[in-house]
Amino acid sequence: MTKNASHQQLFLVTGATGKTGSRVAALLEAAGHPVRLGSRAATIPFDWTERSTWAPVLAGVDSIYLSYQPDLAVPGAADTIRAFSAAARSAGVRSVVLVSGRGEPEARECELIVEGSGLNWTVVRCSFFAQNFSEGAFLDDVLAGAVALPNGDVPEPFAHADDIAEVAVAALTDPRHAGEIYEVTGARALSFADAVGEIATATGREIAFIPISHSEFVAALGEYQLPEEMSTLLVYLFGTILDGRNTATADGVQRALGRAPRDFSEFAEAAAATGVWTPRT
Repeated sequence: MTKNASHQQLFLVTGATGKTGSRVAALLEAAGHPVRLGSRAATIPFDWTERSTWAPVLAGVDSIYLSYQPDLAVPGAADTIRAFSAAARSAGVRSVVLVSGRGEPEARECELIVEGSGLNWTVVRCSFFAQNFSEGAFLDDVLAGAVALPNGDVPEPFAHADDIAEVAVAALTDPRHAGEIYEVTGARALSFADAVGEIATATGREIAFIPISHSEFVAALGEYQLPEEMSTLLVYLFGTILDGRNTATADGVQRALGRAPRDFSEFAEAAAATGVWTPRT
């Protein structure tokens, strides 16, 4: 059936409870767009590992924000993205915005799959998220007052999740962004040690950065008892991707939104103001 001119687009947001997906869904809803949340706990449950959940969640959808969990770099991601893209096209989906990882060969393979899927596509290729310090893997360390990581001197232009979401929503709602690859980074590159220093300044707390070896990092992850997929991903990122290949800033935010990206200091000050880094008593 052909969708008529009065049809209001339905957006599927996968990873709807994640750092970027939750923001994308909120922005779309605030603008009055119908949104279907793609998560295990949603009204129509969605699970990447249960393909029987795909058809119900894709029914009636026009556009997809495609955020694969835990990351496009994990084994099996390409096969899943290929199958999901085919299912989306069969369901009548017209366009997809893929959030991807900067400098990851495995992520580039997934990008190429989406680009060849027959759907209108946009790629939002991101550097390391600033929000990993406030909503992700490093929050507990910041709260404890000591962040111990390898590669602490490698500069990284940390991307703000709000920038990522705003670029994605622009691409979802405006066909002029079709066929574009937007590399989203922060305004400048700074090392993990410097990032922790800026968080310390914003909070007024003493927060140390402790450089450790890769083997010490692997051992520490084992003690944290993280899910295996997350531990494997962090080992991969710090052992492979954080080697300086992504140090240069990119113009994705400027090209997509016509403004400069948010700076890490802006992120740190805003997060500190929420109290997220205030130690629990």
